[in-house]
Amino acid sequence: MSAEGSHDYWRVGGLAMVLATASIPIYIHLPSFAATRLGLSLSEIGAILLLIRIIDFLQDPLLGWMTDRWSRLRAVFAAVAMITLGLGCLAVFTVPPVGSTALWLALGLIVTFSGYSLGTILLYGQSAAFAGSGQTSAQLRLASWRETGVLIGVLLGAIAPTALGKLEGQPEGYAPFGILIAVLAVAALLFARPLWHKPQTAALRLNWSGLIGSGAGWLLLLAFVNSLPVAVTSTLFLFFVGDRLGLPDLAGPFLILFFLSAGIGAPLWGRLARRFGARPVLTLSMSLAIVSFIGAFATPPGAALPFAAICIGSGIALGADMVILSALFAAALERAGLQAGQAFGFWNFSAKATLAIAAGVMLPLLQYAGFQPGAENTPRALEALNISYALVPCALKLIAIAFVLRLPSKAFAPAQ
Repeated sequence: MSAEGSHDYWRVGGLAMVLATASIPIYIHLPSFAATRLGLSLSEIGAILLLIRIIDFLQDPLLGWMTDRWSRLRAVFAAVAMITLGLGCLAVFTVPPVGSTALWLALGLIVTFSGYSLGTILLYGQSAAFAGSGQTSAQLRLASWRETGVLIGVLLGAIAPTALGKLEGQPEGYAPFGILIAVLAVAALLFARPLWHKPQTAALRLNWSGLIGSGAGWLLLLAFVNSLPVAVTSTLFLFFVGDRLGLPDLAGPFLILFFLSAGIGAPLWGRLARRFGARPVLTLSMSLAIVSFIGAFATPPGAALPFAAICIGSGIALGADMVILSALFAAALERAGLQAGQAFGFWNFSAKATLAIAAGVMLPLLQYAGFQPGAENTPRALEALNISYALVPCALKLIAIAFVLRLPSKAFAPAQ
C-alpha cells in the first residue's frame, strides 16, 4: 500500500470515527437521558424513534440517489453532513428544550440523523474509490480500517458523557457531549477533504434486479436481520447494567471493554475472512454472540467479572459483523457495476431501522411489564428486562445464522 493510500485509509478511519460517535452511542444514552433528564416516558421515547425511522425510510434512499446523481458535489454534501450532524447534537444534548420537550427532541434527532445519514452514505458509497479496487480483498482491507474507526468512535461516544460529567463534578456530562460532537464534526470535515477529490469508478444506475442478482440484495436482508440483536442490547444496555445487575457505576467500564474488544477483533476477523471465506467466519462469530447472550441471561445480580467476560465475547463477535458484511456488500455492488450511493442509502436505513424497531417495540413492552428505569422494580419487571436483553437477541441471532447458511454462494464471493 502506497503512502498516499495509507493516508487515505487514515482519513477514512477518522471520518468513520466521528460519524460513529453520534450513532449507536445516542441510542445507548438516549432512553436514559430522555427518561431521567427530560422526563419523557418509555412509550414516548419509543414513538419518537419510530417516527424518525419513518422519515429515514423516505430520506435515506433519496440522499443516496442525490450523491449518485450529483457526484461532483461530494465535497459539498460532506460539508452539509458534518455541519448538520454537529448542530443536531447541540440541539439534542446541549441546548435546553424550547416549547414541547418531545417535539424539540424529535426535531433535534431528525437533524442529527439526517447529517449522520448523508455522511455515512458518502463514506460507504465511495468504498471502491477509497480502496482503489472493488475486489473483495481490497474491500475487506478498507473495511478493517473503516470499521476500526467506527468502533473507536462508538467507544468514545459511549464513555464521553460519563467522563465529561466527572470533569464537571456531575453524574453525566450530556451538555459538553453535544459540544464535543460538534467540534469533532468540523475537525473531520477538514481532515477528510482530500477524500472527496478521488476519481470515481464508472458505475451503472442502481436497479433492483441488478442488486438482487449480484447477491447484494441478499446481503442487505442479512444485515438487517443480523443488526436486530445488537439494536436490542444497545437500547437496553444501561437499564440491564443499572437495574438488572445493580452495577450502574460500571456501565462505562463495561462499554469500554465491549468496544475495545470489538476494535481489536475487527481486523482479525477481516484477515480470517480473507483466508477462510466469509460464510464460515460469520457463522463462528454469530455463534460466539449467542454464547454471550445466554451468559448474560444467566448472570446473577452484582456479578461484575462474569459480565465483563460477556462484554469481551460479545464485543469480539460484533467486530466480525461490522467488517465483513459491509465489505461483501460493497464488493458485490462493484462486481455488478452498480452505483453505491443509493444502495448504501438502503443499507444505512436498514441499520438505523433496527435500532428504532428495538426501541419502538421493546421499550413499550417493558413499560407494560411494569419496568421503570432507576426505580424499585418487581421481580416480574426485572425478568422481562432479562428476557428482552438476552433471550430475544439470542433468538434473532439464530435466525441470522440460518440466513448465512442458506444464502446463495454469490453473496459470499471469495477474496481475490
